[in-house]
Amino acid sequence: MKRLYLSIVLKHFQENEQMLFLVGPRQVGKTTIAVEAKKYFTESSYFTWDSVRDRMLILEGQHFIEKIHPINKIRNNKPLIIFDEIHKYRDWKNWLKGFYDLYQSYFHILVTGSTRLDVYKIGSDSLMGRYFLCRVHPLSVREIIDQSIGKQDINEPKELDGQQFNNLFEFGGFPQVFLKSNQQFSHKWHTLRNKLLFYEDIQDMANIQEVGQMEVLAELLKEQIGQLVNRTSLAKKIRVSVPTISRWLETLERFYYCFSITPWHKNVSRSLIKEPKIYLWDWSIISDIGKRFENYIATHLLKSIDLWNDLGVGKYGLYYLRNKDKREVDFLVTKNDKPWILVEVKNSANNSLSKNLIFFKKELNAPYAFQVLNTEEYVKTSCFVKEGIWMVPVKTFLSQLV
Repeated sequence: MKRLYLSIVLKHFQENEQMLFLVGPRQVGKTTIAVEAKKYFTESSYFTWDSVRDRMLILEGQHFIEKIHPINKIRNNKPLIIFDEIHKYRDWKNWLKGFYDLYQSYFHILVTGSTRLDVYKIGSDSLMGRYFLCRVHPLSVREIIDQSIGKQDINEPKELDGQQFNNLFEFGGFPQVFLKSNQQFSHKWHTLRNKLLFYEDIQDMANIQEVGQMEVLAELLKEQIGQLVNRTSLAKKIRVSVPTISRWLETLERFYYCFSITPWHKNVSRSLIKEPKIYLWDWSIISDIGKRFENYIATHLLKSIDLWNDLGVGKYGLYYLRNKDKREVDFLVTKNDKPWILVEVKNSANNSLSKNLIFFKKELNAPYAFQVLNTEEYVKTSCFVKEGIWMVPVKTFLSQLV
């Protein structure tokens, strides 16, 4: 299926000379997007580190490309050059820096990989200024409905077919499993993906040997959804040190197994600056329906703010709210460092507004506050038609994001 990221790739190369890095979870569709982009260029070449032939070419040095695309024959239309999985080459950053410095005027350069492009961005970055980042997320309600990119952050509501909505919630947003929407295929796919993630990606690239214990941590995180992370408790259960748990959690985040959100404390009286909350990139593996629904909302919000940030729409952030009086709201979206949207998630029918939502709406003076319900049918009226506190159906709310 067509992804909204294809139009982002094409627009990027229409407007910029910098390389574009597509980063995101394994099997989220980055390579498919890159290969699809080739169709829009008169000339293109695809190289993957997993191919021995391509690896030999890359190891010849950056000038190998001139054998395939002689620069004296390049006219107005730049060829697209794709490097896939090149992060497996130990010196990939310096190699790409050299390639870009030599050929930025002659080629469009698209770099994709499983997750380590983002992992190795930590610390000093020799590629700074030479690339833009685009984070590829699983499918969402809005992307299934409409793959175009609007000029504003919030879209007008559109209805997603009920069966597709149910399939997305049950099977998750990774393209292969969503398109199949088959339980047997889903089980096999998840088993294979976990094996590749832990025993190829994490063990080999992150140099972690206790992969079996890390898998236990990953399983325990499914029960921690929406809760403050208790590293001491996790360390006791897995029989490792607290610093080890911290390091493993960081690794799991870098390889897009999970993500965390921290508490917002500006302008919050008696706020708590504590541990983050953990959510998974793949909500379908969470058995508890209530936790899965909260995670479902969290991933949609994260996808939206990542895309808005990557496109330069503004500066967005995702947090939760909690104070010393134990008042709590599930999510806060900030816009240009100011509270913008409060979201409280309710998996069951609830005719009364959350008192905590009302409290924080008043305290933060955020324009919008929503109690998102999982039991309400779609309504075609925009959730953002006017500011205030509203109970809204999940099908409408998510259709207005990305």
